[in-house]
Amino acid sequence: MEQMDLTTLIFLVIAAFIDSFIDSTVGGGGLISTPALLATGMPVAFALGTNKVAAMMGSFTSVVAFWRAGKINKKMVLHLMPLSFLGSAIGAYVVYMLPAVFMKNIIVVLLVAVAIYTYFRKDWGDVAHVKKFSKTILVGTIFMALALGFYDGFFGPGTGSFLIFGFLFLGYDFVTAAGNAKALNFASGAGALVSFAVAGTVYWNYGIAMGISMILGAIVGSKVAITKGASYVRPLYLIVTTLLVGKQVYELLFK
Repeated sequence: MEQMDLTTLIFLVIAAFIDSFIDSTVGGGGLISTPALLATGMPVAFALGTNKVAAMMGSFTSVVAFWRAGKINKKMVLHLMPLSFLGSAIGAYVVYMLPAVFMKNIIVVLLVAVAIYTYFRKDWGDVAHVKKFSKTILVGTIFMALALGFYDGFFGPGTGSFLIFGFLFLGYDFVTAAGNAKALNFASGAGALVSFAVAGTVYWNYGIAMGISMILGAIVGSKVAITKGASYVRPLYLIVTTLLVGKQVYELLFK
């Protein structure tokens, strides 16, 4: 993997743009870029680490866009981001210690439940109905930040979708839920990247090249989401969740 031809590089850059465009609105980061990296013959650990470099660059761009548009609950996410960072760093550290198939079985069930629930709640996320922060809700958000941070570092696919679902459950509209999710996803990505970098499983040149493409994808995707609102984000959320379910089911049954 020391030398990469131009065709392969173009392939990865295009995959990174599409991945970031989708991820900037409804999560699903890694759904396209990680398989693209693996398709080049890159070892799994290096594919995950390299993808984190690119994803961090695109994710930061999305966070800035949502932040400036006022589509992030700034006070809340600033308290939760360190927890996502910590959970993800731990998750990436134990990535070789636990069987990934265990996580894959759980993720299929959860993604199916999330997709069904969201589909039948036709008006869910159209308007914000944020509940007053009780002690129970506070504990819930702390658990969500830590648990999904850990999951992002350990496995990854669907993290953004689960975070959006969590914020929707708290009463946020789809766009603000997406903004909050991107902030926590950025923090968890940073935590995982630290662990991968310390382990030396990152191809920085490939990651940075893809990251530049992801920045462009994030800019376009975030603007579309903020402009179009829930009418655009909700169906895309369901499509991405369905694709995630299909991908995991395929890998469980045929690989």
